[in-house]
Amino acid sequence: MSIDYQPLILTFKLAFITTLILLLISIPISYWLNYSKFRFKIVIESIISMPLVLPPSVIGFYFLVAFAPQSTLGQLIEKFFNLRMVFTFEGLVLGSIIFSLPFMVNPLKSGFEAVNYSLIEASYTLGKSKFETLMKVILPNIKPSIIAASVMTFAHTVGEFGVVLMIGGNIPGKTKVASIAIFEEVESLNYASANEYSLVLIAITFAILITFYIINNKYFKIY
Repeated sequence: MSIDYQPLILTFKLAFITTLILLLISIPISYWLNYSKFRFKIVIESIISMPLVLPPSVIGFYFLVAFAPQSTLGQLIEKFFNLRMVFTFEGLVLGSIIFSLPFMVNPLKSGFEAVNYSLIEASYTLGKSKFETLMKVILPNIKPSIIAASVMTFAHTVGEFGVVLMIGGNIPGKTKVASIAIFEEVESLNYASANEYSLVLIAITFAILITFYIINNKYFKIY
């Protein structure tokens, strides 16, 4: 193959970082959504799920408005953290976190809902704290949901186009991910290179999904 592998490397780097960060922040969010009795919890759930129905261009547009260098928020982030969120890899990560949040939160929430509450009550009866119960009782019982959420988030991030295009543009080595590279090659009528990028993505994502189903099937056979 004669293609540039940098967009592919950048794509999977972005997907890995996004999935890891979302896993860390989505477990407490999903836990709270499932067990909290907050009256307006449905509003929070609706906000989290909005990327499922909103066009990516809408999210990308408001991201640009909020984090542009001339905006107040953009200036504060650059001043205190020395980070520019527009047309940078850091911006791609933040945008991907926002756009892929429901793909991590919703499966985790379903996992929490499926846990038998008698196991949680038994843990409390034995004197375990909420944190100990979460780590030693709940999370081990929702392993399939954690795996599913991680795979869905990773795959969704790999396939992002509209959001990453608006937030990051097309800067080689910084924001030019595989989906943007494919779009660029198609625009240039270079279908051979577009096909090569697409085949690599298909092969890798197919391998990831096959691995996911194998792991899940083994898990259910054991448990």
